[in-house]
Amino acid sequence: MPYPPSQRRSPGPRRRSLLASAAGAALLTACSPGSDDASRAERDGGAPSAAERSRARAARDSTALLERYDAVLAVHPAFAVRLAPLRAEVLRHVEAFGGAGTTASPSAPSPAGTSPSPSPSPSVPPSAAASGQPFAAPVPADPRAALAALAAAERTLADARTTQLLGVPGEQARLLASVAAAGAAHVYLLTEGAQ
Repeated sequence: MPYPPSQRRSPGPRRRSLLASAAGAALLTACSPGSDDASRAERDGGAPSAAERSRARAARDSTALLERYDAVLAVHPAFAVRLAPLRAEVLRHVEAFGGAGTTASPSAPSPAGTSPSPSPSPSVPPSAAASGQPFAAPVPADPRAALAALAAAERTLADARTTQLLGVPGEQARLLASVAAAGAAHVYLLTEGAQ
């Protein structure tokens, strides 16, 4: 006698959602900073356009998220292997939006055996604290709570970027959509391992 199909749903996103996120990440690699809106400020007499303001805000937000990853790694260096690919992707997001990220994480070994200089406050990223980001709280001492807080920061930023899509033109909207999809995938990866 065959068993009826289970009515229980899995707690994470479905395979289709993950494939859409992967497709969005692939689009991100095709997007480049400074596309069709790059010289709009020059044409408008120096006033930045909505797309340029959105790009600058996205670069700041990605930089704050990158610093959040660094803060988590400073408090929980055991997560270095797990968070390294996600942090590297956030760094690519900073660069795609025209920001200048740092390439070395606090847990990365430094050249010639010297120790890396510590950040001013590993528990609160400086630009996140200054901008009032919702993920500027101290890093929890509990490893699971730290991952949950990082996932919440990724989710908050992905949601904000999704709502910004309507206010920016084509290339910028595609970039925001790609990065938002990558952020959603990061949320899944951060929460899946914490269960």
